[in-house]
Amino acid sequence: MKVRNLFYKTLFSFLTAGFLVSPLVVHAQQKEITIGLIPSEDSRAMIAQSKAMMDKLSAALGMPVKPFVAADYNGVIEALRSKRLDVAYLGPFSYVLGATIAPIEAFAVAETKKAGRTSYQSVIIAHKDSGIKSLDDLKGKTFAFVDPSSTSGHLFPKAGLIKSGFNPDKNLGRVIFSGSHDSSAIAVQNKKIDAAAVADRILDAAISKGIVKKEDIVIVWKSDPIPESPTVWRKDLSPELKNKIQAAFLEVKDIPWSDQGTLNGFHPTNDAAYDIIRDTAKILNLDLKKMK
Repeated sequence: MKVRNLFYKTLFSFLTAGFLVSPLVVHAQQKEITIGLIPSEDSRAMIAQSKAMMDKLSAALGMPVKPFVAADYNGVIEALRSKRLDVAYLGPFSYVLGATIAPIEAFAVAETKKAGRTSYQSVIIAHKDSGIKSLDDLKGKTFAFVDPSSTSGHLFPKAGLIKSGFNPDKNLGRVIFSGSHDSSAIAVQNKKIDAAAVADRILDAAISKGIVKKEDIVIVWKSDPIPESPTVWRKDLSPELKNKIQAAFLEVKDIPWSDQGTLNGFHPTNDAAYDIIRDTAKILNLDLKKMK
C-alpha cells in the first residue's frame, strides 16, 4: 500500500511538473507587444510615423510590435486596463489620472535633440512695456491661459500663483483661454493681453520663428521642472519582459519623433517622478479619481 501511494504521489508530482506547469509557462511567453499612441492626429498618419520606432523595437525584442491609436486618452487608459495594450505613451496628467484606475507604471521618458532634456517648464510672460516685473504686478491685469486641461498653460501656472499667495480667481483682471501657447505668446507680443502662461520650449520656438521678439518679453515666473510625457507599461507584465522592453526602448535613438524633431533617446523613469503632478493636483483641489 505504501509503495502504491508512493507511486501515485510520484506520478502526480511528475504530471504537475511536466504537463500541468509547462503549458502555463508557454502561455506566459508573450509573442507580440502592442503599443498605444497618444491620439494627437489622424490615426493612419500616426501609425505611419511610428513605423521606424516599431521596427527598431521589434528588432530589439525579437517579436512583432504593433501600434494602436485610440480615440482619446481615456481610450488608451481603458485599453491598458483591459489588457489590450502592453505599453503606451501618455501625457503627464493623463498618466497620473490613468494610474488611479489602471495598473500601469512609467518606465521611460523621451529626450529630443532640440530640447536636450526630459523636462520642461511653465513660464508666465509679459511685455516689457507692461510694467509687470513680479507676480504682484499681475493684479488687475488681463491674463491668458492656454486651455483648462493644459499642464503648462493652465494647471501648473495657476498652482504656482496660489503657492505664491496670489489668488488668480480674485486678483487677476479679465482672464481668457487662448487655445494655444503660440496664440498666448503672440497676444503678449502684440500687447493684446498683459500677461500669459506658456511652455518655455514653445516660447523658445516662437522666438526662433520670429513671431515673438525675445527683447520684448519679460519672464515673471518659472515653474519647477515638469516631467515629459512618460512611456508606461502594465504592471502585470513579467519582470523578464519588462527588462527586455525597457532595454529595447533605451536602444532607440536618431529617428523622427512626432512634431518634436529627432529623438535623442529614452531615459529610465519611474512613478515617483510624477509626484509633482499629484502635488499640483492637490493644490488645485483636483480629484483625479473623478476626472475623465
